[in-house]
Amino acid sequence: MPDRQHRRQRTDGADPPGLVPSSDEVLVDRARHGDLDAFTELVERYQVQVYNLCLRLTSQPADAADVAQEVFLRVYTHLDRFRGQGRFRSWIYRIAVNTCRDELRRRRRRPAPAPAQDPPAHGGFAAVAGGEGGDPARAVMAREAQAAIQAALGQLPEPFRAAVVLRDVQGLSYEEVADVLGISVGTAKSRIHRGRSRLRDLLAAAGFLPGGRKGGSEG
Repeated sequence: MPDRQHRRQRTDGADPPGLVPSSDEVLVDRARHGDLDAFTELVERYQVQVYNLCLRLTSQPADAADVAQEVFLRVYTHLDRFRGQGRFRSWIYRIAVNTCRDELRRRRRRPAPAPAQDPPAHGGFAAVAGGEGGDPARAVMAREAQAAIQAALGQLPEPFRAAVVLRDVQGLSYEEVADVLGISVGTAKSRIHRGRSRLRDLLAAAGFLPGGRKGGSEG
């Protein structure tokens, strides 16, 4: 771990107020040379996105929190492997997806609790139920829709789930999704299309799309 001397060096050389924040690549380079404050800034920059990704892939808040911690530990210990040939965001998401896959493999060897009903802290499919607008009934519908979406995601095969979450929740481009998953852009588009189609079927069956029992008016 970085020592106190390196931390003092970072404090003395911090960006003056008012300047554009350092890029991910600059922070990675500083962290690679022992700058703990630079790594802390990277964690603060990505902790919400990484947690939400882990929550969508594992469906369990406790597991997602543990996996997110493991992700940042892996990032820190493998910083020397990031050479700046792609975006840091894609690199950290790749580590997150792989760490979630490891967790899901471990989970198969132990009893699994019921899927979480709480939505993630930020982002992801909120438009399914529309804006709440201060209406308690709409707020309840929004929570129910979020729970249904998470349950449906949990039923998708992992390759489709990862592709859909990266594209539709995390907002990655098709090229970034392909980079994170180590597949071609064409394969990424196919997985996203098939995942979305299956997700729509599951949500329709649960009544959370127009024409269903909860998602809209009949006809």
